[in-house]
Amino acid sequence: MPVKVDQDVCIGCGTCCGVCPTGAITLNGDGKAECDENTCIDCGACVSSCPVSAINQ
Repeated sequence: MPVKVDQDVCIGCGTCCGVCPTGAITLNGDGKAECDENTCIDCGACVSSCPVSAINQ
Protein backbone atom coordinates (compact mmCIF):
# COMPACT_ATOMS: atom_id res chain seq x y z
CA MET A 1 0.00 0.00 0.00
CA PRO A 2 1.45 3.38 -0.96
CA VAL A 3 2.30 6.02 1.60
CA LYS A 4 -0.13 8.80 2.47
CA VAL A 5 0.84 12.46 2.65
CA ASP A 6 -1.07 14.73 5.02
CA GLN A 7 -1.44 17.84 2.88
CA ASP A 8 -2.28 19.96 5.94
CA VAL A 9 1.04 19.08 7.59
CA CYS A 10 3.36 18.99 4.55
CA ILE A 11 5.57 22.09 4.29
CA GLY A 12 6.69 21.38 0.73
CA CYS A 13 10.40 21.13 1.54
CA GLY A 14 10.97 18.37 -1.05
CA THR A 15 13.20 16.24 1.16
CA CYS A 16 11.02 13.20 0.52
CA CYS A 17 11.31 13.68 -3.25
CA GLY A 18 15.08 13.47 -3.02
CA VAL A 19 15.16 10.20 -1.09
CA CYS A 20 12.47 8.29 -3.00
CA PRO A 21 14.26 5.57 -5.00
CA THR A 22 11.47 5.29 -7.58
CA GLY A 23 10.50 8.95 -7.94
CA ALA A 24 7.00 8.25 -6.64
CA ILE A 25 7.00 11.35 -4.44
CA THR A 26 6.66 14.68 -6.23
CA LEU A 27 5.49 18.16 -5.34
CA ASN A 28 2.04 19.01 -6.70
CA GLY A 29 0.77 22.34 -8.00
CA ASP A 30 0.23 23.54 -4.44
CA GLY A 31 3.87 22.81 -3.58
CA LYS A 32 2.93 19.86 -1.36
CA ALA A 33 4.23 16.30 -1.61
CA GLU A 34 2.07 13.63 -3.18
CA CYS A 35 2.64 9.95 -3.86
CA ASP A 36 2.07 8.12 -7.14
CA GLU A 37 0.57 4.88 -5.88
CA ASN A 38 1.53 3.04 -9.08
CA THR A 39 5.23 3.84 -8.60
CA CYS A 40 5.52 3.63 -4.78
CA ILE A 41 7.24 0.48 -3.48
CA ASP A 42 6.38 1.25 0.17
CA CYS A 43 10.04 1.34 1.23
CA GLY A 44 9.49 4.05 3.86
CA ALA A 45 12.43 6.25 2.87
CA CYS A 46 10.16 9.27 2.56
CA VAL A 47 8.47 8.55 5.88
CA SER A 48 11.72 8.62 7.82
CA SER A 49 13.05 11.67 5.96
CA CYS A 50 10.06 13.97 6.51
CA PRO A 51 11.00 16.67 9.04
CA VAL A 52 7.37 17.33 10.01
CA SER A 53 6.03 13.74 9.97
CA ALA A 54 3.55 14.48 7.17
CA ILE A 55 4.03 11.08 5.51
CA ASN A 56 2.67 7.82 6.90
CA GLN A 57 2.72 4.19 5.78
